[in-house]
Amino acid sequence: MTFSAGFRTGKRRHLVRVSCSVLLRLADDDRYVLFDSPKRPGAYGPPGGVIKIHPPAAGLLESWGFQPERTTVGAEKMRADLRGTLPAGALRPFQAWFATNSYRETAGECLLRELREELSEVGLGALEPLTRSLVFSPVRTVREGPAPVPGKPYLQVRNFEVYDLALLSPDALRLRRELVDAGHDESRPGAICANFGDIAHGRLRAALIAPHSAFLAGPERLAADLPPVR
Repeated sequence: MTFSAGFRTGKRRHLVRVSCSVLLRLADDDRYVLFDSPKRPGAYGPPGGVIKIHPPAAGLLESWGFQPERTTVGAEKMRADLRGTLPAGALRPFQAWFATNSYRETAGECLLRELREELSEVGLGALEPLTRSLVFSPVRTVREGPAPVPGKPYLQVRNFEVYDLALLSPDALRLRRELVDAGHDESRPGAICANFGDIAHGRLRAALIAPHSAFLAGPERLAADLPPVR
């Protein structure tokens, strides 16, 4: 995780919002499986989410002035998320720590935890036993910022790691098949299958599509974020 932290000395006290996430790419020909999001009801995005820290990291982040992000809705689920604000001058030590993989989830650990939670949230909890032996393979990492955010008093730096499900076991093959089937089944509204044109348009029928879904197909964002429920 390497960010361009070219701040002038006079700007080192300015805030930077950081967010580090992992996304799962589940493809069916030219379509991708997307899940409904509790934080953005009616908007669909890739399975996955924000990396969580382990307890020893809390003191280190606090020493840099890290303030974790919380919302009224879902505050408990956000506990230990690697998402919050830092003084701009702390960005370099933060990125150096992140690159060591110390005291935080790996990409695979994050995906397994998020996938199990999200299967239940989208009404597909019966598939959770299929996640026990999953393996993931890296596709790309997309790094954004530091960049200004309209209407916000900070710059923003985000890291998205995209992984494929490695189809190495009967459970992985079945899980992919079941999720693709659910995405094509309008009677199961928790999942959809959208192609790149749908993602670029931002909608598939009544479903909004979260802009970070574009990272499943490439490194470019095509639209601004949808605001979360708070």
